[in-house]
Amino acid sequence: MAVEEEGLRVFQSVKIKIGEAKNIPPYPGPNRMRDCYCTVNLDQEEVFRTKIVEKSLCPFYGEDFYCEIPRSFRHLSFYIFDRDVFRRDSSIGKVAVKKEDLQKYHGKDTWFQLQPVSADSEVQGKVHLELRLSEVITDSGVINHKLATRVLECQGLPIVNGQCDPYAAVSLLGPSRSEAKKTKVKRKTNNPQFDEVFYFEVTRPLSYTKRQFDVEEEDVDKLALRVDLWNASNLKFGDEFLGGVRVPLRVLGQAGVHDAWYFLQPRENGGKSVKVEELGSLRLNIVYTEDHVFPSEHYTPLRDLLLYSANVQVCPVSASTAHILGEVCREKQEAAIPLVRLFLHYGKIVPFISAIAHAEVNRTQDPNTIFRGNSLTSKCIDETMKLAGMHYLQVTLKPIIDEICTEHKPCEIDPVKLKESENLETNRENLRHYVDRIFNVITTSGVRCPTVMCDIFFSLRESAATRFQVDQDVRYTAVSSFIFLRFFAPAILSPNLFHLRPHHPDPATSRTLTLISKTIQTLGSLAKSKSANFKESYMAAFYDYFNEQKYADAVKNFLDLISTSGKWDQKSIETPIMLKEGFMIKRAQGRNRFGMKNFKKRWFRLTNHEFTYHKTKGEGALCSIPIENILAVERLEEESFKMKNMFQVIQPERALYIQANNCVEARDWIDILTKVSQCNRKRLSTYHPSAYLNGHWLCCKLSADTAPGCTPCTGGLPANIQLDVDGDRETERIYSLFSTYMTKLIKMQEACGSKSVYDGPEQEEYSGFVIDDPQETYKTLKQIVSSVQTLEQQHSKYKRDKFKKTKIGSQEHPIGDKSIQCYIHQQSESSTYSI
Repeated sequence: MAVEEEGLRVFQSVKIKIGEAKNIPPYPGPNRMRDCYCTVNLDQEEVFRTKIVEKSLCPFYGEDFYCEIPRSFRHLSFYIFDRDVFRRDSSIGKVAVKKEDLQKYHGKDTWFQLQPVSADSEVQGKVHLELRLSEVITDSGVINHKLATRVLECQGLPIVNGQCDPYAAVSLLGPSRSEAKKTKVKRKTNNPQFDEVFYFEVTRPLSYTKRQFDVEEEDVDKLALRVDLWNASNLKFGDEFLGGVRVPLRVLGQAGVHDAWYFLQPRENGGKSVKVEELGSLRLNIVYTEDHVFPSEHYTPLRDLLLYSANVQVCPVSASTAHILGEVCREKQEAAIPLVRLFLHYGKIVPFISAIAHAEVNRTQDPNTIFRGNSLTSKCIDETMKLAGMHYLQVTLKPIIDEICTEHKPCEIDPVKLKESENLETNRENLRHYVDRIFNVITTSGVRCPTVMCDIFFSLRESAATRFQVDQDVRYTAVSSFIFLRFFAPAILSPNLFHLRPHHPDPATSRTLTLISKTIQTLGSLAKSKSANFKESYMAAFYDYFNEQKYADAVKNFLDLISTSGKWDQKSIETPIMLKEGFMIKRAQGRNRFGMKNFKKRWFRLTNHEFTYHKTKGEGALCSIPIENILAVERLEEESFKMKNMFQVIQPERALYIQANNCVEARDWIDILTKVSQCNRKRLSTYHPSAYLNGHWLCCKLSADTAPGCTPCTGGLPANIQLDVDGDRETERIYSLFSTYMTKLIKMQEACGSKSVYDGPEQEEYSGFVIDDPQETYKTLKQIVSSVQTLEQQHSKYKRDKFKKTKIGSQEHPIGDKSIQCYIHQQSESSTYSI
C-alpha cells in the first residue's frame, strides 16, 4: 500500500531476521530459566511475534519476517517477553530503532543491547496545539496578559490493554507556578477531538511597553507549557501515561501566536535506573526499504532497455541490461528479485530465463556441474519458483508438513544422538514412512506444477540436452537441480520460509525435517552412486531402503511431465488451495432475526474457493462465503465502532465487519481477498466506508440499508493472485541498484574498451566481468548510464522541492525532540523575510 506524495507513490517495507538473544537476566526463583519470545512493533503496535523458546536465557529464534508498512511510524521496536502462565507476560527489555537510523544497520547482522521498558517511555502519536498571547484590561484598568492554550486533537495514540480513553492535562511551567487543567475524557478512541481552550495568566515583571504584544525575554525564557496525554483507567494503579510535550513560550515570537503539531515524547526521568548490560542483547538483521516511485512515463527508457534483454535474436544476452545488472551487483540475489518480478509482470520471464540459461549452459564444461553455482540464472529461477510455485507448495507439501510438526514422532537415526527411551528401528520406520509419503506426493503432483515453471524447465532440458548430447541423464539433472535441490528440499527443511508453517520448527522436528530433506534431495538427484552422497554412515545405511529402480523411474516420469511446455494449466485445478488463515474479531452479521450483533473472536480461513470462519481452528465452518459472492473488500472507518484496523467483506445481502490484529494484518487480508475476488462479474463500483447503524449509513446518512454506495471502490483490474507485481516499483528498485553500483558500471565500460583494443591476456581488474561482445556491451552500458542519470536528476529535483515545501509543525511534519530549534529558526527566517 503506497502513500501518495505530490505525484509520487512512497512504498515502505521491512525485512527482518530475528537471530538470537543472549545473557537474558535469570528468573528470580529456583528454576532461573525463562520462556521467552520476541515481538516486532511499529511504534507501540505489535505486527509479529516469534515462537516461545522454553527454558533458556540465550533463546535462539532464527525467524524471518517481511511486511509492507501501510502507515508512517517513528520507531521500529523489538520487545523480549517472558511468558507467565498465571499473570500477564512480563517485558524483559526492548530495542527501539528510530526510522531515520534504520539505514545505519541496513543488511548487517547487529547485536543490540536491550534497554529497560518503562511505562513512561512507551509513547506514540501527535497532538495539535494552538497558543495565543492576548492582552486583557481588568475592571480596575490594570493590563494583564493571558496565554490561551487550545488543545485541538491527537492522532495515533497507543492502545493500552485493549482500550484508549484519553484526556489531556495542561500546565504552565515556571518559577512558583503549579497551574494544571484537564480536558474531558474521550471514550474509545485513539484519535480524540478535544477542541478545548485553557487560559493562564502571564505576569509581567516590568512596566508595560509600547509594543503591544511584546513579552520581556527574561520572563518568557522561564516559562513553558506542558501538555500530557493520559489514558483514563479504572485500575487501582491509576491512569496510564501516553506521552507529553513541553513547549517553551519563546516559540510565540513577536506575533504572539503559535499553531503547530507536536510528536508526543517520553516523560523525563520516568523510568527506574537499570544497568543496560544486565538485560542482555538481541541479534537482528534489518533491511528497511523506502521506494519513491514516479509516474510510469518516467521509467520508459530504463524499462524498455530491461525488457529488450529478452530479445536474444538482436544481441547476445551478456550484452543486455538485465545481464549487466547481475554483473555489477555485489550479490546476484539483489539483481534477481526485481528482474524476475518485472519480467513476470510483463510476461517475458520465460524468454529471458531461457536466454541467460542457454548462455550459461554453453559456458559450462562439465555436465555434472550444470547450474550448481550461484549464477544470475540459478537465482532468477529460484525467485520465479518462489513466486509462481508458492500455491503449488501449499497444496503439495503443507498437509504432510503440518502432520509431521504436530505428531512429534521420534525419527533420529544417528546412534550417537539417540535418546535412551527411543528405539533405532522404530525411528527408522517412522522416518521411512514420512519420506515415502512426501516422495509420493511430490512425484504425483506433476499435473499441478505451474505453467510458467514447466516452460522454464522445458527450456533448461532442451539447452542441456543439446550441449551435452553424450550424457543421457543431463536432461533430467538440469531440471532436478532446481525442482528438488532448490525448491522442494529447502521448503521441507525450512517450512516457515515458504509460508508452510508460521514459525521455525522446534529442534526435534527440525532434525526430522533435515533428515527427510537430505533423503528427498538425494532421491531427486539421480546420482550414479547415491550412498556416496552421504558423509554419515547412518544416512547411507538408511538410504538402502530406497535403492530400488521404482524410485528412479518415478523421479524421471515426474521430471518428464513438468518439463513439457504448456501442457498443464494451474487454473484448471479444482483442489482448494489455502491462501491465508488466522484469528480475527468479527461482528455478528444479523443472519438470525433476534440474534445479538456483538463482536466475537473467530478463526478465519481463505481458500481459492471460499472464505469461512470457525469457532476455533479445526472445527466446522460457522459461515461460508463463496468467492463469487464477494462483491468488494474495503476498509471500514474507525468511527463506525470506535475500533482500529477494521475492514468489510461486502456480500449481496449484507456486509461482514471484521477487525484484524494490527495494521499489517488488515492490509494483508484486504489485499488477498481483493485479488482472489477481482474477477467476479458482479463486483461493486461504489461502497459505504462507514457502517449501517441505528437505521442509517453513518457516511452518507441514507436510511435504506440497500442504498448504493457513496464512495468509489479501491479495487483494481483483475490480476493473477500470486504474481501481482507493480512494474514501476520494480523498475525504481533496479534504478536504485544501478545508481548504487555506478562505479562498477564505469569500470565495466573501461573493460569493454580494453577488450576491444587489446588482444592479450585478460587484465586482472576486469576478469570479474562476463563480456562476450565488447562493442554491444559498451553501447548498452552507455544507454544505462544515461537513463540512470536522468532519473537521478528527477529524484534530486523532487528532494529539493520537497525540502522547500516542508513546514515543520504541520500535520505531516510535527515538531519532535530535535526539530524545535529548526522550527524556531524557520519562523525567525520567515518573519525576517516578511519584514
